[in-house]
This record gives sequence, C-alpha cells and structure tokens, in this order.
Amino acid sequence: MVTNSHSRPTASDWHSAKGLLPNARQIEKGLHGALIPGAKQNSDHIAVVYDKGDTPPEITIEKVSGSVHTVRANGVPIAIVASANGPAPNVNDVLLVERST
Repeated sequence: MVTNSHSRPTASDWHSAKGLLPNARQIEKGLHGALIPGAKQNSDHIAVVYDKGDTPPEITIEKVSGSVHTVRANGVPIAIVASANGPAPNVNDVLLVERST
C-alpha cells in the first residue's frame, strides 16, 4: 500500500494489510513472574505462574549485592528485588500459581 499526503487508504487497503494485529490470541506457556500488590502491607508479593500438570518450580533466591536479590524459578530469573529498609525476600513468600491451559 502506497500513500502520499494527498491520498487516504481505502477500506480495501486496510483489509489487505498484514502483520498489524494477530489473528488470535496465543496462549502463553512456561514460567512467568508477576507482582501482586500487597493490600495490608507496604510491599508487593512475587508470584510465579507455571503450566497445569507441570511440577511446581523450585524457587531460589540469590543475593546480588547489598539489599538486591534475584528470585529464580527452576534457575530462570523471575524478579529482581531491591529493598532499602525491608527484609530480604524469602522462598516461602513466593506464591506459586498453576495456570490452566
């Protein structure tokens, strides 16, 4: 489709355009991290979403430096947490969410 400053695309031009929008929403699979806002606390919670039927991921936390930590699920980095005055993240505080596909 070629246009210039004097012409406007017609409806048929838009129908032949490809790659602008996906035809259908793809289902995401695999591990994903998410932040859940804390309602009663001044901090967010970390959630790890995994596929239904899969073994829940092993959560590990690695101190990067000072108060900066990396949260990993099966070795995959899910979140980087920096807290100037709060406690370091704990493996037991990470929520595991099983996604139904």
